[in-house]
Amino acid sequence: MTGLLICAALGIEARAIRRGLPASTTAPSARSHLARVVVTGIGPRRAARAAAGLAWKEAVAVVGFGGAAGRSLRPGDVLVASEVRFRGRVHPCPSAPLLAAQLAGAGLPARVGPLVTADHVVRGAERHRLAAEGAYGVDMETGPLARAAAGRPLAAVRVIVDTPEAPLLSLATLARGVAARRTLTAIGPVLVRWAAALPEEVLS
Repeated sequence: MTGLLICAALGIEARAIRRGLPASTTAPSARSHLARVVVTGIGPRRAARAAAGLAWKEAVAVVGFGGAAGRSLRPGDVLVASEVRFRGRVHPCPSAPLLAAQLAGAGLPARVGPLVTADHVVRGAERHRLAAEGAYGVDMETGPLARAAAGRPLAAVRVIVDTPEAPLLSLATLARGVAARRTLTAIGPVLVRWAAALPEEVLS
């Protein structure tokens, strides 16, 4: 079986994900589905730099906190990207429905829709414009990683912490972040099952 590479921008995200992974998937001697979690840093430039230093041999999941583009998502919701839009290119995530179904089975209902990677923090009117173009969520790291992972199975999962109506820099941010961290911990085992369920032909 292939392994699983999980990319997170922040150390706090990576630690939450690792906390939820079954011990057998992270043990160096494991013969089953190995999972490794790497921290890429914030923003597309750091993500691209991290991508350049990685060997892309596994299924890839980019996971962490994200923002809602419009009003279809609320803080705490989980978004599974159907595609990643970055600098005029679209990177499809064809197994998004499979992952969303597995998340729902674990008690984590998820929405499936396009994710846009920006090179800056997207606010207000710009978010509404992206929503009008069909985007569900925004982040700052997935695009370069999706580009580097071309040809590998790709998942992008964002736990929403802010929306146009609930901005990132607010008194409620801390509480939303704590709740989102718990959700990331619960997502880890589902990602392992997602990778294990992928058809062998897409893993070669």
